[in-house]
Amino acid sequence: MPVLPVLLYPHPLLRRRARDIDEITDDTRRLAANMRETMLNESGVGLAAPQVGESLRLLVADVSPNRDTPVALANPVITAHSREEKETEEGCLSVPDMREVVRRAANVKVRGINVANGEELQMECDGMLAVCIQHEIDHLNGVLFFDRISRLKRERLLAKYKKAREAK
Repeated sequence: MPVLPVLLYPHPLLRRRARDIDEITDDTRRLAANMRETMLNESGVGLAAPQVGESLRLLVADVSPNRDTPVALANPVITAHSREEKETEEGCLSVPDMREVVRRAANVKVRGINVANGEELQMECDGMLAVCIQHEIDHLNGVLFFDRISRLKRERLLAKYKKAREAK
């Protein structure tokens, strides 16, 4: 399975709402498998299709210690979230080497289509999986993790990111 190139901020596709997937096809499954391979190659825990240049509502995630519990969801929707929030340091493969603490719901319920079998799936997520799923669904809506931090922290992070990119 090929490793796909990951788009870097400020690529415009990262700011667009991705299109719904009408049908799970072999191409959808192949894209999900390639995204998983890319995610693992980049040492990520999640990846959204727009990050690899596909404006589709598709995400992959695997937060398990042995990386043996993959999730591949099409058209994921958060149907409920806890009032309790959690602060977690997040990074993003599209904004390499930048990390910041983000506040998100501690638990979420998600509905989507399981890419493996094409059937609707509902799951309850907590811990790192809840954070990851929220982060990847944000990508599907054109939202990046730094949009969820204060303006001052965002400006500092983006200045640091720009400086790092210019140095390469």
